[in-house]
Amino acid sequence: MSRSIAIDGPAGAGKSTIAKKVSAKLGYIYLDTGAMYRAVALKAIQSGIDTKNQQGLAGIMDKLDIAISHDNNLQKIFLEGADVSEAIRTAEVSAGASNVAAFPEVRLKMVELQRKIAAGADVVMDGRDIGSYVLPDADLKIFLTASVEERARRRFDELLQKGQQVTFEAVRQEMVQRDKNDSSRALAPLVKVPDAIEIDSTALEIDEVVEKIIYFYQNYANIKFEDIS
Repeated sequence: MSRSIAIDGPAGAGKSTIAKKVSAKLGYIYLDTGAMYRAVALKAIQSGIDTKNQQGLAGIMDKLDIAISHDNNLQKIFLEGADVSEAIRTAEVSAGASNVAAFPEVRLKMVELQRKIAAGADVVMDGRDIGSYVLPDADLKIFLTASVEERARRRFDELLQKGQQVTFEAVRQEMVQRDKNDSSRALAPLVKVPDAIEIDSTALEIDEVVEKIIYFYQNYANIKFEDIS
C-alpha cells in the first residue's frame, strides 16, 4: 500500500521547496501539482484562450496531453510531448494557473491524474487541495503558510534571479489575488482541514521546516524508519 504526505498552503509558502526535500529524505516521489495547472495555463496562452474563459478552457481539456516524469527526485512536466518545466515558471503563467484552477473542468482532469500517480507510488504531494480533496486519506497532512509580505518577497527574489523585470508591489498584489482565487473557488478551495498540522514558515529556515515534517511523519503517522538521512 502506497504512503502519502499532503502539503497544502497559499502561494509562496515554500511548499514545493519543502516537499522536494522531504521526498528526497524519504525516498518518495515528489509531485508538484501546481506545475500541472501551470501547464494548462500555458496551453491556454499558446492557444490564444483567456485563462478566465471557462468555456474556452473546457474546449481544450479533452485533448490536453500532460505528462510527468521523475528522475533523481527531479520532476519534469511535458505539454504535448514538449518539456515545459521552465516555460511554466513565468509571472504570466503563474497568474494564469490560479485562474484555470478555479474551473471544475480543469481540476477534475488534474485530480484524476494526481490520484493515479499516488495510487502507484509513495508520494509527497503539494498544492492547494491535496489533504482536503485529492488525498483525503493521506498519512500526514501539513498546512504550510507564511505572511503575505514574506511570501511576496520570496517570489519577488525568485523572479529577479530568473531575470524577470517585476516590482515587489506587483508581485504582492498578485499574491493577494491568488489567495483570494484559491480560497473562494467553488470546487475544492484552499482550506486548512481539521486533521492538518499547521506550520508557519515566515521565520523558519527551509531545513527547520523539513525536520518538523519528518518528525511529525514519524511520530504522528505511526510510520517508523530505521534510517532517514
